[in-house]
Amino acid sequence: MRAVRTERFDVAVTGVGLVTPAGIGVEANVERVWSGTATAARDPELTGLPVDFSCRVPGFDAGALLGRRTAVRMDPISHFGVVAARQAVQDASLDPAAWDGARVGIVMGTSLGGWSTVEREHGKHLSDGPGFVSPLLMVMGPVNMTAGYIAMDLKALGPNQVVSTACASGNTAIGYARALLESGACDIVLAGGAEAAMSPTAMASLARAGALSTRSDDPAGASRPFDADRDGFVAGEGAAVLVLERVEDARVRGARVRARISGFGASADGHHASAPDPTGGGAERAIRAALADALIEPGEVDHVNAHGTSTPLNDKTESGVIRRVFGERPAVTSTKGVVGHLLGAAGAAEAVYTVLAVEQGLVPPTANLSSLDPEVQVDVVAKEARPMRIGAAVNNSFGFGGQNAVIAVTPA
Repeated sequence: MRAVRTERFDVAVTGVGLVTPAGIGVEANVERVWSGTATAARDPELTGLPVDFSCRVPGFDAGALLGRRTAVRMDPISHFGVVAARQAVQDASLDPAAWDGARVGIVMGTSLGGWSTVEREHGKHLSDGPGFVSPLLMVMGPVNMTAGYIAMDLKALGPNQVVSTACASGNTAIGYARALLESGACDIVLAGGAEAAMSPTAMASLARAGALSTRSDDPAGASRPFDADRDGFVAGEGAAVLVLERVEDARVRGARVRARISGFGASADGHHASAPDPTGGGAERAIRAALADALIEPGEVDHVNAHGTSTPLNDKTESGVIRRVFGERPAVTSTKGVVGHLLGAAGAAEAVYTVLAVEQGLVPPTANLSSLDPEVQVDVVAKEARPMRIGAAVNNSFGFGGQNAVIAVTPA
């Protein structure tokens, strides 16, 4: 029998960090995401592929940000993750030199881990032989290493975990981090997601699967969630990290609380390896579970940050679920129109955007939405940001394998 929560457990979001195609840091992301300015552009590393554009993190110099001796031992996924974690800790006004590291946990989500390193070293093996494979491969490629490097960098010595639920990974990480705080296993948890998997092989596979937009004549306009003319997603990269604490602990130390994570729900479609269940049953179960966990009624939700991939099937199915659960009331947006689909980091970045929307009372627009699909019968924010009081918000994340994860966010 499922336990029914009778008292809500909120965790405080006291710090956030962002490394995305919209920029490095919260300020750069707010400027670009809330203006609805798309980031997709031609990608020299994808030249010659059926889809030759993507959303890359601009101006990221790992050597300058991390030190060259450190950076050379990491895959780009860990570069992004460590920088985002540092930002989040600084934003939370925490000093790793002063905290009890054994009480600080890390839960990071990813889909593919250090894929680009694995692909590069595999190429060396095939072309030159095993003697040319880097001994660093095994500390760069595995999916656990981003969380490990964050722990080393910040001396966070508590539980150190990685979750991989495809494109739902970031939200899943936040849900598990909240559970660590509720159990008393940690006093602080850094939770989020990271991805840097835009290698030629990965992108060729996604293109062959028909998942990517083929709008090569207009990369900036290719990611267009909920638009009648959408034809697939645009791949992106990056990382996002949230510092989570129990509300009372944040209050005692005088921390600024940006917002609260109040509920988490997860489910499986059990339907198809890559396509969503057309009934939306799994997504609906995850949303309703998050609301029940947060003791929130659907009518109390003012804003939904949708998974909104810009694929024909996802957007139709998800909008139907949103309409069924919430009706026409919530202001819906998909920030993938700006930053593309960050895969395993998507849920975490969108969780940060949801936190900022709740904090600011300002919903970002869905970029490139010029003609709403008539089958999308929800209130999608477009053209410009919408000021509004947000009493509760939901962030949806769904992934290949039919894995769904949803968080509920409430004001500080």
